Amino acid sequence: MTMAEMTNEQATERNARKSRTGLVVSDKMEKTVVVAIERRVPHPVYGKMVTRTKRLKAHDEENSAKVGDTVRIVETRPLSKDKRWRLVEILDRAR
Repeated sequence: MTMAEMTNEQATERNARKSRTGLVVSDKMEKTVVVAIERRVPHPVYGKMVTRTKRLKAHDEENSAKVGDTVRIVETRPLSKDKRWRLVEILDRAR
């Protein structure tokens, strides 16, 4: 295997990061936003669809996201005790 093939393999491995879309529920911290990710799963016993919410802290370098914005976040290295996500783009601004 050549060096170019190895670096290409590493690049595809590195770029296979999780991406999520969610709603900003808090922007009170400096350079950090709390994003609520909602997913609908069937109840294990009754089969009814229930909404599960996960609140993730994401790094927002420019402090540009505000409460109510729909944003895309991507997985990254640990930035603090709780922050493992980074804000990529703001998809929809709050009215």
